[in-house]
Amino acid sequence: MTRMAQTGATDREASPKDEAARAAWLYYVEGLRQDQIAEELGVSRQRAQRLVARALAEGLVRVRIDHPIAACLDLEKRLCRRFGLGTARVAPSLGAAQDPLRAIAPFAAPELERLFAAPEPRLFAIGTGRTLRAVVEEMQSVDGRHQKVVSLNGNVSPDGSASLYEVIMRIADKTGARHYPMAAPVIARTPAEFEQYRALPHLRSARALAETADLAIVGLGQMGEDAPLVVDGFISAAELDSLQAAGAAGEISGYVFDAEGRYIDHAVNRRMIGMRVPANDNPVLCIAAGPRKIGALRAALAGGLIRGLVTDERTAAQLLGE
Repeated sequence: MTRMAQTGATDREASPKDEAARAAWLYYVEGLRQDQIAEELGVSRQRAQRLVARALAEGLVRVRIDHPIAACLDLEKRLCRRFGLGTARVAPSLGAAQDPLRAIAPFAAPELERLFAAPEPRLFAIGTGRTLRAVVEEMQSVDGRHQKVVSLNGNVSPDGSASLYEVIMRIADKTGARHYPMAAPVIARTPAEFEQYRALPHLRSARALAETADLAIVGLGQMGEDAPLVVDGFISAAELDSLQAAGAAGEISGYVFDAEGRYIDHAVNRRMIGMRVPANDNPVLCIAAGPRKIGALRAALAGGLIRGLVTDERTAAQLLGE
């Protein structure tokens, strides 16, 4: 009889994911061998092995290695020298076929934890997007009640729903920081609507606060056919074509820049509700990795739009021309 059955801990049968999580806990936390796990769970040794493997495959196990890797440290130093960065952090890469987010999210999460747990009170401005959301999901809870965080851009999708990749509320949940979301669409539909939103008192307050942030933390979007702005419905395919014709290379918080890192004078940029970075020379930390991001990263670095970078080995090597 298994321990679960003995204790009567649940009135329902465990789901396969429940079993995988329990097997992973016994393996990674309690340090049991697979035959011991099998006995504990009342399953065969082969099934215990499959359950542990499933926990890894489904992301139920999060691994952190608290030791710097020499090759990554060397890349960090060279990135700082080449691009004049104040800080660079390079995660070990996974296989070429793997999603770079799987490497960078658990690596960047402790960096954010340290920022929010630091004793000195600071104001952080935060962007949105798939990368930042993945990073925040990997964060452990820390006491950041003495910190403040403000959104850099709106949190409403074109259909009026909450943006899938808004992260400020998730950060607040993980840290307890006072938070100031920008309750507005990411982009206005017309210039007149833009003026109406920008005139709202709560929006003016949020923008004024973001301008004084000690550090902005952002992701970065590419401007190819898979541009997040198009995929997520914020701009049309025709607008993407127009931006590409104007030399679009990437975007930060919705604002599109060219290959020299200069923000483009375009109708799309003129309708973005949020903040453009850097503001008032405050440092910007960008978290981005992967071959699709290379062009946008090179442009952002060329224009001095970012002062810090968290990326992975493959991306760092490509940026350095290796």
